[in-house]
Amino acid sequence: MSETPGHERQEVVFAGKRIRQFSTLSFDEVLAKLRARVGEATIAGVVGLPGTREEFETRMEEYAGDSGFMLFSQIDHGAWIEKYGIKRRLVRWILGNPLIAITMLQHDYTAGLFVPIELLLAENDGGAGCNIVYVLPSSLIATDAANSRLAAAAMALDAKLEALVASAVAA
Repeated sequence: MSETPGHERQEVVFAGKRIRQFSTLSFDEVLAKLRARVGEATIAGVVGLPGTREEFETRMEEYAGDSGFMLFSQIDHGAWIEKYGIKRRLVRWILGNPLIAITMLQHDYTAGLFVPIELLLAENDGGAGCNIVYVLPSSLIATDAANSRLAAAAMALDAKLEALVASAVAA
């Protein structure tokens, strides 16, 4: 992708792949399993870390849970949609890891539009079980078929996310 100064506009059309993984486990059980595998950090805290690259990497490894991810933000949609008559527990997570992100950003800075990643934990109708919805990262990030290193890094992110989700929904 060449960059041209001026007012030229470039448009890239692509299709994201949305995945929904169902579980018979309760919302609370799945949320607890996710929390057990994901560390926590704030984006401001990560960006503002002083020190060398090595010190930064050490700190990121400390922040990340055993899944390799850290939770940056949580939006509890369920807390406000009730005002509109919708009774559903619904939580959106923004999660990632700069050490994972750099594996893609070094090949295409526009990957920064899709990292960190997101998932949505939703209680099923009637409260029986739940589901996790996410967009497969590689379907958003690796849109240039010629960039095999970017595709490989994005597919590695897919595998990490899919492993986290699978471990959370397993009975």
